[in-house]
Amino acid sequence: MIATAAQLEAARLTQHFLDAGAAPVSADILQPAGTLLDLYGEDIRARAYTTHDPLRGEQMLRPDFTVPVVQMHMTHGADPARYTYQGRVFRQQTDPARATEYLQVGYELFARDDPAAADAEVFALINDALSHLNLTPVTGDIGILMAAVLGLATTDRRKNALLRHIWRPARFRQLLNRFSGRTPAPETRVALLEQSDPMAHDFPHIGLRSAAEVSARIDALREDSATPPITGDEVQLIDAILSIRDTAPMALANLKALTSDIPTMAPAVTRLAGRIDALAVRGINVDTLQFETDFGRTLLEYYDGFVFGFRADPAAAPIATGGRYDALTRQLGQGAAIPAVGGVIRPGLIVDLEGAS
Repeated sequence: MIATAAQLEAARLTQHFLDAGAAPVSADILQPAGTLLDLYGEDIRARAYTTHDPLRGEQMLRPDFTVPVVQMHMTHGADPARYTYQGRVFRQQTDPARATEYLQVGYELFARDDPAAADAEVFALINDALSHLNLTPVTGDIGILMAAVLGLATTDRRKNALLRHIWRPARFRQLLNRFSGRTPAPETRVALLEQSDPMAHDFPHIGLRSAAEVSARIDALREDSATPPITGDEVQLIDAILSIRDTAPMALANLKALTSDIPTMAPAVTRLAGRIDALAVRGINVDTLQFETDFGRTLLEYYDGFVFGFRADPAAAPIATGGRYDALTRQLGQGAAIPAVGGVIRPGLIVDLEGAS
C-alpha cells in the first residue's frame, strides 16, 4: 500500500517526538463512552459518533487520543513519562467543509517536577516540528480566568456555575450578566418563585427528576434570587482580564497589575511568569509570542491551565493545539494525580498548507 502524503507527514512528526524520548503508544478506535464522554465536555459529547454494543454497552469512535492515553498512564504508567501516538480521530461537524475523520499525531508529558519546564518542552517541540511553516502561535491560560472567578465576592453556587461554563463563552457571559443584574431572570422563573408553594400544584410527573429533586432545585433558585448581585466593578475586572491580547511579557505585566484587585489570581500569574521564562530558555522568542486570556475556551474542556495553538489563518482550524490537564489525571486516577501537558498536530492540514504555498 502506498502511503499518502498525510501518512508520510505523520511518520515524520512521530519520529520527531520519538527522538525527544517519547514512547510510542496506541488507543483502540472504539472507546467506551459513558464517563469518557463526560470528561471531553459538552462540545465533544454533541459531536461524538456513538453506538451501542450488546456486550460492552455504549461505545464511541475515539474523538481524540489524550483521554485514553491518560487512562492508560494512570493505570500502569511510569513517572515521569513521555508518549507519542498517531491515528485517526472522528468528530461530527456542523460545517460540511471540515473533515469528520482525520489523522492526529500527539505528544504527552507526565512529570511532577517543574510544570513550567514541561509546558515549555511540549510547546517548543511542536514549534520545532512546524518551524518550516508560516504559522502564528498563540498561548493562553485557562487557570487565570478560573482563579479570577474564585475571587468573586459571591456564593460558591454562583462561582461553580461560572466555572462549569468557562469553556462556553456565550453561556458564561449570560450567567455573568444575570448574576450581576445586567439581565433579569427569566419571567417564568420569577413567576414560579413568587408562588408561596410551587409544589402545591398537582402537576403531571414529566421527565427523570423526582419531586424531591424538583423541590431542591426550587430552593436553590430561591437562594440565588436572594443573593446580592456581583458588583459592576467585579464584572469590569473580569472583562479587563478577558480583553488582554498582547505579547506574553506585556500580558503578564497587565495581569500582575490586576492581581491587587483579585488576589486569587496571583498564583496563576506567577505560574505564567515562570512559563514565559522557561519558554525563553527553550529558545522561544517570548517578546513576540502572543498571549490571549480568552484563548482556549472553545478547545477541549479538560484543559485547566496553559493552552496553545498554531494557526495559519484565524478563521481556519488550527494546525496544532495543546495544553495542561492536571485535573483530568485526578479524575482518571481515582484520587491519584500527576501534572500533565500535551499537544496534537494534524498532518493533513500541514500537507494542505504546503500544497497551497
